[in-house]
Amino acid sequence: MNHLCFANLPYEKQAATLKDIITSNSEMMDLLYRLRQMGLPDDWIVSGAIYNNLWNYLTGRPWMHGVKDVDVFYFDQTDLSYEAEDKKIKQSQKVFAQCPVLVELRNQARVHLWYKDHFGHAYPALSSSCEAIDRFASITHSVGVRLNAKDQLELYAPYGLNEVFSFRIAPNYLLNNAATHAQKALRAKKHWPELTIIPWEPDPAARPAG
Repeated sequence: MNHLCFANLPYEKQAATLKDIITSNSEMMDLLYRLRQMGLPDDWIVSGAIYNNLWNYLTGRPWMHGVKDVDVFYFDQTDLSYEAEDKKIKQSQKVFAQCPVLVELRNQARVHLWYKDHFGHAYPALSSSCEAIDRFASITHSVGVRLNAKDQLELYAPYGLNEVFSFRIAPNYLLNNAATHAQKALRAKKHWPELTIIPWEPDPAARPAG
């Protein structure tokens, strides 16, 4: 298979292809079913578990090759304490105990409370998990999936899927995430040498429109 065979196709075709790849994989569907069983509000499996495994499929590599962890987002404003989030994290460790890699659960309603201490700059208070997906360091990373009550796969890809299917890691300038973009791109290139890395443009006037 030519790994770029779905690049530059309409979004609808790319989205349908991604959904087909996910639904045909029993391991990924098991993760989605387990997440749904937790009953978390505004829950999504996001980022690397999706696009990394798409690259694995298109290049003939094993499922979960290069996947460091499975990121799970949820959004719950009812209790912003660390203790409440930690309780859900411990619950998820039991639910996903059979997963071959670590499942990292984070309440996106409270990220702004700890982000500056961890990364050195402020992060806005959000109103949904999707707003967090919007803010990944690379637009290639900005994708989420979940399973609804009708067993239908829901997809969120605010910047489309063409960068993913084109094997390009492109910057997301919504936040000042130049260092994270470079770090994650370098790691990804080691696992998927087919990737093209678009460097962070420091001059706002020289950045692509949109």
